[in-house]
Amino acid sequence: MAETIFGKPYLDKGDIREFDISKDDEEYVWHRDLEDRECEILEGDGWCFQYENCLPWALKPGMIFHIMGSEYHRLIKGKNNLKVRLIRYEQINS
Repeated sequence: MAETIFGKPYLDKGDIREFDISKDDEEYVWHRDLEDRECEILEGDGWCFQYENCLPWALKPGMIFHIMGSEYHRLIKGKNNLKVRLIRYEQINS
């Protein structure tokens, strides 16, 4: 999986992350994070989430899901800004 970095298409406000609809689609790239995390969708319409080798699925407010730090994943942009609460877990040893 090729990993491309264009910058951050989001703002961090403590444990809240807001993804910006005005960012280009190319900024929502396949990536993996350093730590495991749990995500709670707070706001946003039309956004999808996709794990590597899986079909994308729609994100809805109230949904909670887990992302392993070593898993490639991406967001697919929706109709308005996406707001997510993140709970970060253990650091991956390199």
